[in-house]
Amino acid sequence: MPGCVESFGDTIDQSIAGFFKRIGSFVGSRPRLTIFLAILLTIFCGGGFVRWETENRGEKLWVPQDTTAEQETEDYQSYFASTSRFNTMLISPASGDNILTKGNLEEAMKMHLAIETGVANVDGIDYALADLCTKSGGTCASKFDGVCQCLVSSILRQWNYDLATLQSDDNFLETLAGYGSMDDLKAVLGQPTFDPNDALVSAEAFTLSYFLVDREVVVAGTPDDPINEGWEEDVFLAVVESVPETYPALVVNYFAARSFEDEFGGAISGDLGLVQISYVVVFLFLAATLGKIRPGPGSRWTMSLGALFMVVLSTAACFGLSSAFGLFFGPVHSILPFILLGIGVDDAFVIVNAFNRERKGPRTGETNEQLAKRSALSLARAGASITVTSATDLVAFGISSSSRLPALSSFCAYAAIGIFFLWLFSATFFTGALVLDERRQRDNRRECLCCVTRGKPLDESQETYQEDIISKYFRNYHGPAVLSSVGKIVVLVIFGALLAFGIYGAMNLSVEDSERNFIPAGSYLNDYFDASDAFFPDQGIDMTIVFQGSTDIYNARTALSELDTRLTGLSTAPPYISEPVSEEAYRNVMDGFAEYLSFTGTAEIGGVSLGGDGWPATEADFVSSLKLYAANSGPGSKYARDVSFSEDGTKLEAFKVQTEYVRLTKVNRGTVIDDADKQIDAMDSTRDLIASWTDLPQAFPYSDKFISIEGFKIIRREFFQNVAL
Repeated sequence: MPGCVESFGDTIDQSIAGFFKRIGSFVGSRPRLTIFLAILLTIFCGGGFVRWETENRGEKLWVPQDTTAEQETEDYQSYFASTSRFNTMLISPASGDNILTKGNLEEAMKMHLAIETGVANVDGIDYALADLCTKSGGTCASKFDGVCQCLVSSILRQWNYDLATLQSDDNFLETLAGYGSMDDLKAVLGQPTFDPNDALVSAEAFTLSYFLVDREVVVAGTPDDPINEGWEEDVFLAVVESVPETYPALVVNYFAARSFEDEFGGAISGDLGLVQISYVVVFLFLAATLGKIRPGPGSRWTMSLGALFMVVLSTAACFGLSSAFGLFFGPVHSILPFILLGIGVDDAFVIVNAFNRERKGPRTGETNEQLAKRSALSLARAGASITVTSATDLVAFGISSSSRLPALSSFCAYAAIGIFFLWLFSATFFTGALVLDERRQRDNRRECLCCVTRGKPLDESQETYQEDIISKYFRNYHGPAVLSSVGKIVVLVIFGALLAFGIYGAMNLSVEDSERNFIPAGSYLNDYFDASDAFFPDQGIDMTIVFQGSTDIYNARTALSELDTRLTGLSTAPPYISEPVSEEAYRNVMDGFAEYLSFTGTAEIGGVSLGGDGWPATEADFVSSLKLYAANSGPGSKYARDVSFSEDGTKLEAFKVQTEYVRLTKVNRGTVIDDADKQIDAMDSTRDLIASWTDLPQAFPYSDKFISIEGFKIIRREFFQNVAL
């Protein structure tokens, strides 16, 4: 007697078979109508393209929704909106290991001058660096005009970015030492060496960075900044790419704001060709397996086209309906045709195999009614298979469409809808085409010229379906072996071991940032990141602490100026914040302001009275003097972008303290990647640390990396959640 579970399974199987038998009967009797209705449905779904929306902005694709990092980013942008594009290079010597020779520095200065004076013509207008750069005072040692008004970061500032000044400097290493402390120099020089008296001797590399005002606009979900991109291509990239010929004493590894777009765009364009090749390869494979590969009786080249056209219809209906539902199309969605192609071809094989097995006699003896009956029986046989596989795929993608990562959510929703249409069109459109093709073969008509009958009679020596080698193997050898007593034990042992190993691996699974793996092989970006790892192995992720509230900031002014004492000794354990020993690792406007007041007073910044603690006596005087101090032309101009005042300038809404984490990376299979676990610990511990400062104004941490780190947490959590579901 069958058990309850077996009876229930049989009932479900019979219900599915009965459902598909009715569909197969309808399709077999009316194949042309079925094909027409499938195409009509696709056209109807295509109406959704009127709501077609593309999205290519990283912050709209991979920023987790409703997370702490997202709120921190919004709050930070409200005070300190990102207004600059970043272009940088690492300069090292072509021979030897010391970039700090007079000749090398002069070559680097000449290269900078080529960038400074280079002109890009965009839409008939000429643009130079001075026209596009982010304005900021204090970027040169002793000048404030020309390029010194631009935010340019490099040791070359010691000579005011002037070649003649450098050439006339007989003690250039002494001048360079004036850049800052030893820690300041270590932050901008790659692998520097110092003598026993801490005097700078040599370095393997140094950085040169340019910041441009962000002029980006969003067009159809794609960020566009033609002016800056034009300058970066015609000036910055043109100069650095010419280094081997024009400045042979130097080696330059570089990164432009447009680099990722250029490199990934080229790779994606190449992948589009692979999509076309894949369809051709699948077409040939289908033709060779669905029927005889040689065109003629028994061949099914047109059915190969039919299978591909089924995938095309499913893809079109999927994209149209998804657009109607308001789902955006992103870069990752371009792999959907590959996925749908593989699933669709699998369904086609199952249906054709079942259709062949139901042929019990010669083709020439089958009437249209008998073909309709064969269609019904074959779909009854194949329906359960394509339904179960499609349902499992659809459920898997459907669950993942609930992800808090917008790109992943939209992609999985697209895929689930596409799989549904594959299931629908394989049972209707493809089966209808198969019935028409079987009628063609029965009538001995040609494939491409289907109205033309062959002169040679149809060979009916094989009156029924003949199993191929693979089918015979599985029926005669593989199946009996697996179902034998020994086979069952072997299968249980093997898959039990695989299950245990899989559970162990899942429990020890770590989320890793493999962003570099997406960079095409041979890209100059790989050279830049490798050089950065080699020259600056300790350089970490930038992190900012934002303090809010004018009155609270004024009341805690002394404690805020001494914030470095609270950030000392945190580099070796979470939160892994670098020691505040250099300007690159720690920059606090309150610290600089306090030092200025103690040495200079307020004579040059408004002349307000100071209280007994050395600070302006009132909040209003504090705000007005700080505003003059941190102005672009003020003595604290380097802090100009670290303060945010109210529109009328009477309140200090927020200020930020710039710091950084130690390098949180690891080596995986010979490749340096981010250590996601440490970065998560660093982010969470930083938030806990700041929350514990109850005596200070309200504050929050910010890093542009937090969005990615928050994504690591979500990916890990959603992995186990989705597997459980």
